[in-house]
Amino acid sequence: MRPVRSSVLCRLLPAPYSLALRSLVLVLLCITPHCQAVQAENVTVLEGGTAQISCRLQNYDGSIVVIQNPRRQTLFFNGTRALKDDRFQMVLFTQRLVRITLTNVSVSDEGGYFCQLYTDSTHHQVATLSVLVPPETPTVEVKQEAVEGGEAELTCVSPRSKPAATLRWMRKGREIAGVVSLQDNGKTFSVSSTIRIPVERKDDGAALSCEAFHPALNGQKRIRHYRLDVYFAPTVRIVPPAGILREGDSLTLTCSVTGNPLPRNTQWSKINDTLPERAEISGTTLQISRLSQSHNGTYLCQAQNDYGRAADHYTLLVYDNVSVTTMVPSTPTPTTPPITSHSTTPTLLPPTLALDPEDPGAVVETHSAVPYAVIGGVLALLVFTVICVLIVTIWCSVRQKGSYLTHEASGLDEHGEVQEAFLNGNDASQGKKEYLL
Repeated sequence: MRPVRSSVLCRLLPAPYSLALRSLVLVLLCITPHCQAVQAENVTVLEGGTAQISCRLQNYDGSIVVIQNPRRQTLFFNGTRALKDDRFQMVLFTQRLVRITLTNVSVSDEGGYFCQLYTDSTHHQVATLSVLVPPETPTVEVKQEAVEGGEAELTCVSPRSKPAATLRWMRKGREIAGVVSLQDNGKTFSVSSTIRIPVERKDDGAALSCEAFHPALNGQKRIRHYRLDVYFAPTVRIVPPAGILREGDSLTLTCSVTGNPLPRNTQWSKINDTLPERAEISGTTLQISRLSQSHNGTYLCQAQNDYGRAADHYTLLVYDNVSVTTMVPSTPTPTTPPITSHSTTPTLLPPTLALDPEDPGAVVETHSAVPYAVIGGVLALLVFTVICVLIVTIWCSVRQKGSYLTHEASGLDEHGEVQEAFLNGNDASQGKKEYLL
Protein backbone atom coordinates (compact mmCIF):
# COMPACT_ATOMS: atom_id res chain seq x y z
CA MET A 1 0.00 0.00 0.00
CA ARG A 2 1.36 3.39 -0.99
CA PRO A 3 1.45 5.99 1.81
CA VAL A 4 -0.77 8.99 1.54
CA ARG A 5 1.19 12.15 0.85
CA SER A 6 0.92 14.84 3.49
CA SER A 7 0.27 17.52 0.91
CA VAL A 8 -2.78 15.67 -0.37
CA LEU A 9 -4.19 15.28 3.12
CA CYS A 10 -3.57 18.91 3.90
CA ARG A 11 -5.59 19.89 0.90
CA LEU A 12 -8.36 17.60 2.07
CA LEU A 13 -8.59 19.37 5.47
CA PRO A 14 -11.47 21.80 5.66
CA ALA A 15 -10.55 25.51 5.47
CA PRO A 16 -11.77 26.39 9.01
CA TYR A 17 -9.04 24.21 10.49
CA SER A 18 -6.36 26.32 12.02
CA LEU A 19 -2.79 26.40 10.82
CA ALA A 20 -1.67 24.75 14.03
CA LEU A 21 -4.02 21.85 13.44
CA ARG A 22 -2.80 21.48 9.91
CA SER A 23 0.78 21.43 11.12
CA LEU A 24 -0.09 18.85 13.73
CA VAL A 25 -1.63 16.63 11.09
CA LEU A 26 1.49 17.00 8.98
CA VAL A 27 3.69 15.99 11.88
CA LEU A 28 1.53 12.96 12.65
CA LEU A 29 1.50 11.89 9.06
CA CYS A 30 5.22 12.38 8.72
CA ILE A 31 5.93 9.78 11.36
CA THR A 32 6.11 7.28 8.54
CA PRO A 33 9.63 6.79 7.16
CA HIS A 34 8.68 7.96 3.67
CA CYS A 35 7.13 11.38 4.63
CA GLN A 36 9.13 14.58 3.95
CA ALA A 37 8.35 17.98 5.43
CA VAL A 38 9.87 21.44 5.96
CA GLN A 39 9.54 23.90 8.85
CA ALA A 40 10.55 27.59 9.10
CA GLU A 41 11.23 29.87 12.10
CA ASN A 42 10.20 33.51 12.43
CA VAL A 43 13.02 36.01 12.99
CA THR A 44 13.13 39.46 14.64
CA VAL A 45 16.22 41.60 14.20
CA LEU A 46 17.31 45.20 14.70
CA GLU A 47 17.84 47.34 11.68
CA GLY A 48 21.46 47.10 10.62
CA GLY A 49 21.87 43.74 12.30
CA THR A 50 22.22 40.20 10.92
CA ALA A 51 19.28 37.85 10.45
CA GLN A 52 19.51 34.07 10.38
CA ILE A 53 16.79 32.35 8.34
CA SER A 54 16.51 28.61 8.98
CA CYS A 55 14.59 25.84 7.20
CA ARG A 56 14.29 22.55 9.08
CA LEU A 57 13.87 19.34 6.99
CA GLN A 58 12.30 16.06 7.97
CA ASN A 59 13.12 12.76 6.20
CA TYR A 60 15.01 14.59 3.53
CA ASP A 61 15.83 12.32 0.60
CA GLY A 62 17.78 14.73 -1.57
CA SER A 63 14.86 16.56 -3.08
CA ILE A 64 15.26 20.11 -4.32
CA VAL A 65 15.30 22.86 -1.66
CA VAL A 66 14.59 26.43 -2.72
CA ILE A 67 14.69 29.61 -0.59
CA GLN A 68 12.91 32.72 -1.86
CA ASN A 69 12.65 36.31 -0.62
CA PRO A 70 9.35 38.17 0.07
CA ARG A 71 9.21 39.16 -3.63
CA ARG A 72 9.39 35.46 -4.53
CA GLN A 73 12.84 35.83 -6.02
CA THR A 74 14.94 32.70 -5.62
CA LEU A 75 17.90 33.27 -3.36
CA PHE A 76 19.34 29.75 -3.28
CA PHE A 77 18.61 26.62 -5.33
CA ASN A 78 19.85 23.50 -3.56
CA GLY A 79 22.60 25.50 -1.90
CA THR A 80 23.60 27.37 -5.04
CA ARG A 81 23.29 31.19 -5.13
CA ALA A 82 20.65 32.32 -7.55
CA LEU A 83 20.36 36.06 -6.71
CA LYS A 84 23.39 38.31 -6.82
CA ASP A 85 23.06 39.92 -3.42
CA ASP A 86 26.19 39.50 -1.34
CA ARG A 87 24.32 40.25 1.84
CA PHE A 88 22.80 36.75 1.63
CA GLN A 89 25.11 33.86 2.46
CA MET A 90 24.47 30.12 2.66
CA VAL A 91 26.04 29.07 5.95
CA LEU A 92 24.59 25.57 6.45
CA PHE A 93 23.08 22.87 4.22
CA THR A 94 22.46 19.44 5.75
CA GLN A 95 19.76 16.81 5.58
CA ARG A 96 18.09 18.34 8.59
CA LEU A 97 18.82 22.06 8.42
CA VAL A 98 19.32 24.71 5.77
CA ARG A 99 20.41 28.14 7.05
CA ILE A 100 21.22 31.43 5.36
CA THR A 101 22.24 34.81 6.82
CA LEU A 102 21.30 38.32 5.80
CA THR A 103 23.61 41.12 6.93
CA ASN A 104 22.93 44.84 7.27
CA VAL A 105 19.20 44.28 7.49
CA SER A 106 16.91 47.15 6.55
CA VAL A 107 13.17 47.60 6.79
CA SER A 108 12.92 46.89 3.07
CA ASP A 109 14.07 43.33 3.79
CA GLU A 110 11.11 42.73 6.07
CA GLY A 111 8.55 40.11 5.05
CA GLY A 112 8.11 36.35 4.57
CA TYR A 113 10.95 34.16 3.32
CA PHE A 114 9.85 30.89 1.70
CA CYS A 115 11.41 27.52 2.43
CA GLN A 116 10.23 25.17 -0.36
CA LEU A 117 10.80 21.43 -0.68
CA TYR A 118 10.09 19.92 -4.10
CA THR A 119 9.02 16.26 -3.90
CA ASP A 120 6.11 14.59 -5.66
CA SER A 121 4.26 17.67 -4.45
CA THR A 122 5.63 21.01 -3.25
CA HIS A 123 5.98 21.68 0.45
CA HIS A 124 6.78 25.18 1.75
CA GLN A 125 6.87 27.13 4.98
CA VAL A 126 7.28 30.89 5.50
CA ALA A 127 9.81 32.41 7.90
CA THR A 128 8.66 35.94 8.74
CA LEU A 129 11.44 38.48 9.16
CA SER A 130 10.53 41.44 11.42
CA VAL A 131 12.81 44.46 11.58
CA LEU A 132 12.84 46.76 14.63
CA VAL A 133 13.98 50.35 14.18
CA PRO A 134 14.99 51.84 17.54
CA PRO A 135 14.64 55.60 17.87
CA GLU A 136 17.61 57.88 17.85
CA THR A 137 18.03 60.41 20.68
CA PRO A 138 15.05 62.74 20.20
CA THR A 139 15.49 66.39 19.29
CA VAL A 140 13.87 69.47 20.84
CA GLU A 141 12.41 72.17 18.63
CA VAL A 142 11.46 75.62 19.93
CA LYS A 143 8.12 76.53 18.43
CA GLN A 144 7.67 79.73 20.45
CA GLU A 145 10.36 81.73 22.22
CA ALA A 146 10.15 81.86 25.99
CA VAL A 147 9.67 85.49 27.04
CA GLU A 148 9.23 86.55 30.65
CA GLY A 149 5.55 86.50 31.52
CA GLY A 150 4.63 84.41 28.46
CA GLU A 151 4.67 80.75 27.47
CA ALA A 152 7.30 78.49 25.99
CA GLU A 153 6.24 75.99 23.33
CA LEU A 154 8.62 73.06 22.91
CA THR A 155 8.31 70.00 20.69
CA CYS A 156 10.20 66.75 21.23
CA VAL A 157 10.61 64.82 17.96
CA SER A 158 11.55 61.19 17.27
CA PRO A 159 11.66 61.20 13.47
CA ARG A 160 12.00 57.48 12.78
CA SER A 161 11.19 54.31 14.66
CA LYS A 162 9.40 50.98 14.22
CA PRO A 163 7.14 50.45 15.97
CA ALA A 164 6.40 54.02 17.04
CA ALA A 165 8.43 55.23 20.02
CA THR A 166 6.86 56.55 23.22
CA LEU A 167 7.88 60.08 24.23
CA ARG A 168 7.70 61.66 27.67
CA TRP A 169 8.62 65.15 28.96
CA MET A 170 10.16 65.41 32.43
CA ARG A 171 11.03 68.30 34.77
CA LYS A 172 12.44 67.85 38.27
CA GLY A 173 11.38 64.20 38.26
CA ARG A 174 7.78 64.98 37.27
CA GLU A 175 6.14 64.25 33.95
CA ILE A 176 4.74 67.11 31.90
CA ALA A 177 1.76 66.08 29.81
CA GLY A 178 2.26 66.79 26.11
CA VAL A 179 0.21 66.61 22.94
CA VAL A 180 1.37 63.56 20.95
CA SER A 181 1.37 63.44 17.15
CA LEU A 182 2.00 60.25 15.12
CA GLN A 183 2.88 60.12 11.44
CA ASP A 184 3.11 56.92 9.38
CA ASN A 185 5.99 57.02 6.92
CA GLY A 186 5.25 53.64 5.41
CA LYS A 187 7.67 51.27 7.07
CA THR A 188 8.54 53.60 9.99
CA PHE A 189 6.80 56.17 12.19
CA SER A 190 7.54 59.73 13.24
CA VAL A 191 6.41 60.78 16.72
CA SER A 192 6.33 64.20 18.37
CA SER A 193 5.19 65.54 21.75
CA THR A 194 4.49 69.25 22.28
CA ILE A 195 4.23 71.09 25.60
CA ARG A 196 3.35 74.68 26.52
CA ILE A 197 4.55 75.98 29.88
CA PRO A 198 4.37 79.47 31.46
CA VAL A 199 7.78 80.99 32.14
CA GLU A 200 9.21 83.69 34.39
CA ARG A 201 12.67 85.16 34.77
CA LYS A 202 13.53 82.59 37.42
CA ASP A 203 12.90 79.78 34.91
CA ASP A 204 15.86 80.83 32.77
CA GLY A 205 18.22 77.86 32.64
CA ALA A 206 15.66 75.41 34.07
CA ALA A 207 16.42 71.81 33.12
CA LEU A 208 13.95 69.76 31.05
CA SER A 209 14.34 66.38 29.39
CA CYS A 210 12.57 64.41 26.68
CA GLU A 211 12.72 60.62 27.01
CA ALA A 212 12.10 58.07 24.27
CA PHE A 213 11.06 54.46 25.06
CA HIS A 214 11.06 51.57 22.58
CA PRO A 215 10.94 47.74 22.68
CA ALA A 216 14.25 47.53 20.86
CA LEU A 217 16.00 49.38 23.71
CA ASN A 218 15.43 46.52 26.18
CA GLY A 219 14.08 48.72 28.97
CA GLN A 220 16.54 51.55 28.41
CA LYS A 221 15.67 54.98 27.09
CA ARG A 222 17.09 57.71 24.91
CA ILE A 223 17.17 61.11 26.63
CA ARG A 224 17.55 64.61 25.24
CA HIS A 225 18.35 67.25 27.87
CA TYR A 226 17.26 70.83 27.32
CA ARG A 227 17.63 74.06 29.27
CA LEU A 228 15.03 76.78 29.04
CA ASP A 229 16.22 79.99 27.49
CA VAL A 230 13.93 82.71 28.89
CA TYR A 231 14.31 86.19 27.43
CA PHE A 232 13.78 89.18 29.71
CA ALA A 233 14.53 92.90 29.96
CA PRO A 234 17.78 93.95 31.64
CA THR A 235 18.27 95.01 35.25
CA VAL A 236 20.88 97.58 36.26
CA ARG A 237 22.49 98.21 39.65
CA ILE A 238 25.36 100.59 40.39
CA VAL A 239 27.80 99.27 42.97
CA PRO A 240 28.71 102.34 45.11
CA PRO A 241 32.12 102.93 46.66
CA ALA A 242 32.71 102.35 50.35
CA GLY A 243 33.27 105.24 52.74
CA ILE A 244 33.17 109.01 52.36
CA LEU A 245 34.65 110.72 49.33
CA ARG A 246 36.66 113.91 49.81
CA GLU A 247 38.39 116.29 47.52
CA GLY A 248 41.37 114.64 45.86
CA ASP A 249 40.00 111.09 46.18
CA SER A 250 39.21 108.80 43.23
CA LEU A 251 35.77 107.46 42.39
CA THR A 252 35.08 104.04 40.86
CA LEU A 253 31.52 103.03 39.97
CA THR A 254 30.67 99.59 38.60
CA CYS A 255 27.43 99.02 36.71
CA SER A 256 26.15 95.47 37.31
CA VAL A 257 23.90 94.44 34.40
CA THR A 258 21.79 91.33 33.88
CA GLY A 259 19.40 90.42 31.09
CA ASN A 260 18.74 87.86 28.37
CA PRO A 261 20.18 88.54 25.97
CA LEU A 262 22.83 90.41 27.94
CA PRO A 263 23.07 94.03 26.75
CA ARG A 264 26.21 94.53 24.71
CA ASN A 265 26.78 98.12 25.80
CA THR A 266 26.14 100.24 28.88
CA GLN A 267 25.84 104.02 28.81
CA TRP A 268 27.15 106.38 31.50
CA SER A 269 25.87 109.94 31.78
CA LYS A 270 25.41 112.75 34.27
CA ILE A 271 21.96 114.20 34.79
CA ASN A 272 21.65 117.82 33.63
CA ASP A 273 25.35 117.96 32.85
CA THR A 274 28.13 116.32 30.90
CA LEU A 275 30.59 113.83 32.27
CA PRO A 276 33.73 115.40 33.80
CA GLU A 277 36.84 115.59 31.67
CA ARG A 278 38.61 113.25 34.09
CA ALA A 279 35.95 110.58 33.70
CA GLU A 280 37.15 107.34 32.12
CA ILE A 281 34.77 104.57 31.00
CA SER A 282 36.00 101.00 30.70
CA GLY A 283 33.27 98.49 29.92
CA THR A 284 30.76 98.81 32.75
CA THR A 285 33.10 100.83 35.02
CA LEU A 286 33.24 104.61 35.44
CA GLN A 287 36.33 106.18 37.06
CA ILE A 288 36.94 109.79 38.08
CA SER A 289 40.30 110.80 39.56
CA ARG A 290 41.09 113.79 41.83
CA LEU A 291 37.55 114.52 42.86
CA SER A 292 36.37 118.04 43.58
CA GLN A 293 33.05 119.52 44.57
CA SER A 294 32.46 120.46 40.95
CA HIS A 295 31.97 116.73 40.31
CA ASN A 296 28.98 116.58 42.63
CA GLY A 297 25.79 115.42 40.94
CA THR A 298 23.79 112.37 39.87
CA TYR A 299 25.39 109.82 37.57
CA LEU A 300 23.26 107.45 35.49
CA CYS A 301 23.98 103.98 34.08
CA GLN A 302 21.64 102.65 31.36
CA ALA A 303 21.39 99.32 29.49
CA GLN A 304 19.02 98.05 26.80
CA ASN A 305 18.23 94.85 24.89
CA ASP A 306 15.44 93.71 22.56
CA TYR A 307 13.03 93.22 25.46
CA GLY A 308 13.37 96.48 27.39
CA ARG A 309 15.71 98.93 29.06
CA ALA A 310 16.71 99.77 32.63
CA ALA A 311 18.77 102.36 34.52
CA ASP A 312 20.21 103.09 37.95
CA HIS A 313 21.63 106.30 39.40
CA TYR A 314 24.22 107.30 41.97
CA THR A 315 24.42 110.70 43.66
CA LEU A 316 27.99 111.86 44.25
CA LEU A 317 28.70 114.20 47.17
CA VAL A 318 32.32 115.27 47.61
CA TYR A 319 33.17 116.74 51.04
CA ASP A 320 35.71 119.40 51.99
CA ASN A 321 38.88 118.50 53.79
CA VAL A 322 38.04 119.97 57.25
CA SER A 323 39.88 120.54 60.56
CA VAL A 324 38.09 119.92 63.82
CA THR A 325 39.35 120.79 67.34
CA THR A 326 37.61 119.28 70.33
CA MET A 327 38.49 120.75 73.74
CA VAL A 328 38.86 118.18 76.48
CA PRO A 329 37.45 119.33 79.86
CA SER A 330 40.03 120.13 82.54
CA THR A 331 41.01 117.22 84.73
CA PRO A 332 43.44 116.82 87.62
CA THR A 333 45.98 115.46 85.12
CA PRO A 334 47.64 118.47 83.46
CA THR A 335 49.33 116.34 80.78
CA THR A 336 46.15 115.77 78.68
CA PRO A 337 46.53 117.87 75.52
CA PRO A 338 43.70 119.06 73.28
CA ILE A 339 42.88 116.65 70.46
CA THR A 340 43.46 118.42 67.16
CA SER A 341 43.22 117.22 63.56
CA HIS A 342 44.92 119.21 60.83
CA SER A 343 44.12 119.48 57.15
CA THR A 344 44.85 121.73 54.25
CA THR A 345 41.70 123.81 54.61
CA PRO A 346 40.89 124.58 58.26
CA THR A 347 37.27 125.29 59.05
CA LEU A 348 36.16 126.94 62.27
CA LEU A 349 33.09 125.51 63.92
CA PRO A 350 31.04 126.89 66.82
CA PRO A 351 31.80 125.29 70.18
CA THR A 352 28.58 123.28 70.08
CA LEU A 353 29.10 121.99 66.52
CA ALA A 354 31.33 119.19 65.27
CA LEU A 355 31.56 116.60 62.50
CA ASP A 356 29.40 113.51 62.55
CA PRO A 357 31.75 110.53 63.15
CA GLU A 358 29.78 108.45 60.65
CA ASP A 359 29.67 111.28 58.13
CA PRO A 360 32.67 113.54 58.72
CA GLY A 361 31.44 115.98 56.12
CA ALA A 362 28.21 116.71 57.96
CA VAL A 363 28.11 119.34 60.74
CA VAL A 364 25.94 118.35 63.68
CA GLU A 365 25.35 119.64 67.20
CA THR A 366 27.52 118.07 69.87
CA HIS A 367 27.29 117.78 73.62
CA SER A 368 30.36 119.27 75.37
CA ALA A 369 31.74 117.86 78.57
CA VAL A 370 31.56 121.37 80.27
CA PRO A 371 28.53 121.51 82.70
CA TYR A 372 26.76 124.47 81.15
CA ALA A 373 23.66 123.81 83.24
CA VAL A 374 25.66 124.32 86.44
CA ILE A 375 27.23 127.48 85.09
CA GLY A 376 23.81 128.79 84.13
CA GLY A 377 22.49 128.03 87.60
CA VAL A 378 25.39 129.84 89.23
CA LEU A 379 24.91 132.85 87.00
CA ALA A 380 21.21 132.91 87.80
CA LEU A 381 21.99 132.73 91.51
CA LEU A 382 24.46 135.61 91.21
CA VAL A 383 21.93 137.74 89.36
CA PHE A 384 19.33 136.96 92.00
CA THR A 385 21.81 137.88 94.79
CA VAL A 386 22.67 141.17 93.13
CA ILE A 387 19.02 142.03 92.75
CA CYS A 388 18.40 141.23 96.43
CA VAL A 389 21.38 143.37 97.48
CA LEU A 390 20.10 146.25 95.39
CA ILE A 391 16.66 145.92 96.93
CA VAL A 392 18.08 145.87 100.48
CA THR A 393 20.37 148.82 99.71
CA ILE A 394 17.54 150.86 98.33
CA TRP A 395 15.32 149.97 101.30
CA CYS A 396 18.03 150.94 103.82
CA SER A 397 18.69 154.18 102.00
CA VAL A 398 15.04 155.12 102.06
CA ARG A 399 14.73 154.28 105.73
CA GLN A 400 17.84 156.29 106.68
CA LYS A 401 16.55 159.29 104.84
CA GLY A 402 13.23 159.10 106.71
CA SER A 403 15.00 158.95 110.09
CA TYR A 404 17.06 162.04 109.25
CA LEU A 405 13.99 164.01 108.40
CA THR A 406 12.38 162.96 111.68
CA HIS A 407 15.38 164.11 113.75
CA GLU A 408 15.55 167.36 111.85
CA ALA A 409 11.93 168.11 112.72
CA SER A 410 12.53 167.22 116.36
CA GLY A 411 15.49 169.61 116.52
CA LEU A 412 13.35 172.45 115.26
CA ASP A 413 10.87 171.82 118.05
CA GLU A 414 13.56 171.90 120.69
CA HIS A 415 14.94 175.09 119.23
CA GLY A 416 11.54 176.66 119.60
CA GLU A 417 11.27 175.68 123.25
CA VAL A 418 14.68 177.11 123.97
CA GLN A 419 13.74 180.36 122.37
CA GLU A 420 10.55 180.41 124.36
CA ALA A 421 12.44 179.84 127.61
CA PHE A 422 14.84 182.60 126.84
CA LEU A 423 12.01 184.93 126.21
CA ASN A 424 10.42 183.87 129.48
CA GLY A 425 13.59 184.71 131.41
CA ASN A 426 14.51 181.17 132.32
CA ASP A 427 18.05 180.34 133.16
CA ALA A 428 19.89 180.12 129.93
CA SER A 429 22.47 177.75 131.27
CA GLN A 430 19.94 175.34 132.59
CA GLY A 431 18.09 175.34 129.40
CA LYS A 432 21.23 174.89 127.48
CA LYS A 433 22.20 171.99 129.73
CA GLU A 434 18.87 170.39 129.43
CA TYR A 435 18.32 170.71 125.82
CA LEU A 436 21.77 170.23 124.72
CA LEU A 437 21.71 166.92 126.47
